[in-house]
Amino acid sequence: MWELAHELESYVRLPPVDLPGWDGGEITGNALNDPVTAATVLRSQWGLGEGPIPHMVRLLESRGIIVAILPYLSADSRKLDGFSTSRLPRPVVILNEERNDVYRHRFSAAHELGHLILHGEAHPGDVHHERQADAFAAAFLTPSHAIATSLPSRVDFTKLSNLQQSWGVSLDSLLVRCREMGLHSDATSSRAWRRLKLLRSQGLLPSTPVEGFPGEIPTMLKQAFAMARRKGVTEKKLADELRWDEEDIRTLLYLDDPRPALHLV
Repeated sequence: MWELAHELESYVRLPPVDLPGWDGGEITGNALNDPVTAATVLRSQWGLGEGPIPHMVRLLESRGIIVAILPYLSADSRKLDGFSTSRLPRPVVILNEERNDVYRHRFSAAHELGHLILHGEAHPGDVHHERQADAFAAAFLTPSHAIATSLPSRVDFTKLSNLQQSWGVSLDSLLVRCREMGLHSDATSSRAWRRLKLLRSQGLLPSTPVEGFPGEIPTMLKQAFAMARRKGVTEKKLADELRWDEEDIRTLLYLDDPRPALHLV
């Protein structure tokens, strides 16, 4: 993905990378070691206010971060929701297309953003790093001081479902926030998780596909290619320059629309 972006930058100016401490391939001089502080600082730097974030993927792309949703091909990698790296001239976030629920998808994008901000030296699978990235994602998507008054002090899935839609986070994440803020006791939390598991097993809480939310589907490189086409750049030209198959170009730029074509008779 980075190679493709680098090639497209020969023809189109992509958004500059806007991350605290970013220096073209690494995070330098970054004192944002606390995930909640880092989330607060980044929200302020990006001018996001304290409310819900409408489009997580579009937000990352607007800040110069390459995002893709791709199949993970090995059995081990398919266990992951996403991965990222800040060890290239542009940060890259790759989300697992099998995790096709928009709330989990948004949290994964925020989680990987947390890694980019907090962990210049990545240690894949490090439990402490993963917990920090989770804490960052929760604080970034649902700042405690902004959502605290809306969270129910008793388990109310109707109210939580409304908050899920307005804040764009999962019921799971909201239950964790309730526990973190002292609104639910351990016993209440346990009952809530059992109830949530039961509702899902009964099919009463179906997943919400990512495809229904255009702002959560990467478009930066596809739009860059559309602009490059005006300068005579074709899929074959990109493939030749990169020594790739044209099919790889089409896959990574989302040029093949999987929806069936409607033919009027």
